[in-house]
Order: sequence, then structure tokens, then C-alpha cells
Amino acid sequence: MENNKKDIRKLSLNDLKDTMKNGGQQAFRAKQIWQWLWQKGVTSFDDMTNLSKPLRAWLNENFDIKAIEIETKQVSNDGTIKLRFKLYDGYLVEGVLIPTDGRYTACVSSQVGCSLTCKFCATGQMKRERNLEVAEIFDQVVQINQLAEQHYNEPLSNIVYMGMGEPLLNYKNVLGSIERITAEDGLNRSPRRITVSTAGIAKLIKKLADDCPKINLALSLHAANDKKRDVIMPINEQNSLSALKEALKYYYDKTGRMVYYEYILFKNFNESVEDANELVDFCRNVPCKVNMIEYNTVAGTGLEKAKLDKLLKFQETVARQGITITLRRSRGKDIDAACGQLANK
Repeated sequence: MENNKKDIRKLSLNDLKDTMKNGGQQAFRAKQIWQWLWQKGVTSFDDMTNLSKPLRAWLNENFDIKAIEIETKQVSNDGTIKLRFKLYDGYLVEGVLIPTDGRYTACVSSQVGCSLTCKFCATGQMKRERNLEVAEIFDQVVQINQLAEQHYNEPLSNIVYMGMGEPLLNYKNVLGSIERITAEDGLNRSPRRITVSTAGIAKLIKKLADDCPKINLALSLHAANDKKRDVIMPINEQNSLSALKEALKYYYDKTGRMVYYEYILFKNFNESVEDANELVDFCRNVPCKVNMIEYNTVAGTGLEKAKLDKLLKFQETVARQGITITLRRSRGKDIDAACGQLANK
């Protein structure tokens, strides 16, 4: 049987008021429903306890809440928790709860699969099936927050768009989800605790600066040399380092916010003193911090992680020249939950 119900979370508050009136319901109830959906994150009309039974029955008849569901949960030895979420149409995406030194970070996905084919990334080996909706991104945050409270008695402190997919290629829904997560009539989270990570799409970095100036931006850099970056990140061919430099300058001038660079070191590829000096030159463009990341091996890529002495030498070379660079230890490796490993295994 065909389902003609409307997805209620695609309606604005004004749309919802109009729909209520047109359905012979009291318009003021729209505000209560809105609060249940976006402040409390409820995904069933039956849980909206301050609504009458007849109204709940009417909502069930006319509307859907296309909520995501936790299909599987894995807990790492280091406390990282990976979730596989099932979407209403059967597609799967992953989200991760990362606990570190009093911080509880949700890593959320923005697409089913990814179209960018970065050589080192497991998600890049999957094809992009579709973009996630605003509510599907929102649900990941709500459910990972519930998990943090259950496991650690603490709410989420940070949200990073670093899961499956390229957030800037789902621009409208990513921004819509940030709006719902930060709005007073939403989850009311601080935008300064939200980071969007991109493989580097110059024109959309500029657009983000105009549209969403309070969040943090992270760029997956991994080589400060066009030739090398082309090899591991095909997107660099249309978004060269000089185009990215210009976009990042625009971003910094517009927002006043420093940029974060993610740099994975690969054995015999981007780990030399020369590579470190090229990174330093790139970093002189705008105030920034570098997060140096251990490579989490992904089968079939032909890439290996750099040895620890190389990592430390690279870090020292960059730091000596006045750039803040931190070595991020990978978390959740034993359950394929670390950076670049998300692939619905």
C-alpha cells in the first residue's frame, strides 16, 4: 500500500501551524509538536504526552517521523563506541562516540557512501548512494548524546562532521542540521563546539564563511604539494592548493576563526623534512592548528602508516617553525571506528 503520509520534520514551524489549521486542529499545538521533535528529539507521536489521544491518532494517520535506528553497536577497548544506523529506506551509515579527557565527541555522517574516492579512506571505496536529510543528521547527534549519558553520565561536548561523506557536497542539509542543533528551539548547542571537515571545495568553503561563521572548519590536507595531493585526493585536481589558500584566506577574514588542518602521515610518501617544510609554508596563509593523524590501515589502498620516529621528526620540524601541531592518537581502531575506517563493516 502506498504511504501518502507527509514527513513531518520537513515542515517549518509556520508550515506546521498552517497544516494543523487546515486539518481542523488547534494551531498552537504546532509549537508543542515542534518542541517534541526538535528540542526533545522524540521520534514517536505516542511519546508526545501533553497532546490528546485523538490528536496523536490524527498525527499518526497523516504524518511520518522517518527516524534512524541503531542497528548495531560496538564498543572499543579504549571506550570509543561505533554505531551503525539504519535509515528509513534501508541504507546504513555510521556514527562514533569518542571519549577523550573529559570531552565527549560525536562524529556524524552526512552522506551514504562518498563520491570523492580519496585513496586512503574506506568510505571513499563505497559509491555515494544519497545525501542524508537534515533530520537524519540531527538524529545521529541525539542518539549519540543519549549514549554518552548512558555510558559516561555526561552529555556530548563536541560534534564533528567527519563521518561518512563530504559534508560540503550535502551543503543544504548539513547547514539545516547545524541550524536545528544550535537553535534555541532546537538542541541549543554552541556552534563553537561544532566542526565541519572537508576534503577541500574552495567555493563552498567561501560560502560556509558567509552562511555559518561561528562553527569550526577543518581541512583534510595530507600533502602541501599539488602533485602528491593529486595522487591521494583526486578532488585536488579541481581544487588546487592555491585555490584552497585563497578560499581559506577569505574564510579567516570573514569569520576571524582559525582553521584546523588534518594531516595523515604515510610511509615513504608525505613524511619527509621537505614535506614538513611545505606544510609550514602552507600554514603561513592563515592562523591554524595542525592535527597530525596516525594512518589507520585500510585494505587495498597500498598505503602504510609512517613509523613513530618519522612522525616525531615531522612534528618537531613543523613545531620548531612556530606552527602548533598535535599528534592525535587514533581511537576505536580495533572496531574500525577510527578516521578513514568507516565503511559499514
